[in-house]
Amino acid sequence: MNRRAQEGRAVSGRPRRGGRRPGESGAREAILDAATQAFAAAGYDRATLRGIAAEAGVDPALVLHYFGSKEGLFEAALELPVRPGDVLARAAADPDRLGATAVRVFLEVWEPPETRVRLMAMLRSAMTNDTAMATIRDLLVREVFGPITATLGVSDAPLRATLVGSQFLGLAIMRFVARLEPVTSASVDELVAAVGPTVQRYLTGDIAAEDVAGAAGKGRGSGEQPTP
Repeated sequence: MNRRAQEGRAVSGRPRRGGRRPGESGAREAILDAATQAFAAAGYDRATLRGIAAEAGVDPALVLHYFGSKEGLFEAALELPVRPGDVLARAAADPDRLGATAVRVFLEVWEPPETRVRLMAMLRSAMTNDTAMATIRDLLVREVFGPITATLGVSDAPLRATLVGSQFLGLAIMRFVARLEPVTSASVDELVAAVGPTVQRYLTGDIAAEDVAGAAGKGRGSGEQPTP
């Protein structure tokens, strides 16, 4: 096996695709598919442009032609399958179920293997590389936190949006990366019931710090000991 083929195998554990080189119309899609698989399997640091090109059956120069750099390819490969702003807009008719709707959509989007690989690529890369983390942070601000903030239209919307994001990222890591039981084997309905109320509070409930402090003060005044 020649060096180029070996690199292609190292990226995803599969032999490099055989057959004719993809035509102009299909080359970009082949590169994106190979890149997503590579970033999910190896993370940002270990995935290489040469290996991705070999897996896609194209010349490495074509990867740079379409995406400009490894960072540009990484960002393109992480395009979200659903936009949170659209989800919130659809759920606006039933604001009391907003949290449950958001959790269900998140899980149902990422459950299928063909879309889950994008999430895996995002998480594995973010945990090992600062450049990947910065790219993902920009993506989250633009595609997730920004739309949520705009939809809520309240003064503390940025805090609420990032709290929702932290909940979803933590759930994704436990369910899809660490595969921690019983979260991994729990049904979507079970997770919606468990996590939905928390997300609902982040989106529409009371999260003011002064109210928490006031409650603690009342507890001390009544002889109750504050919880450590």
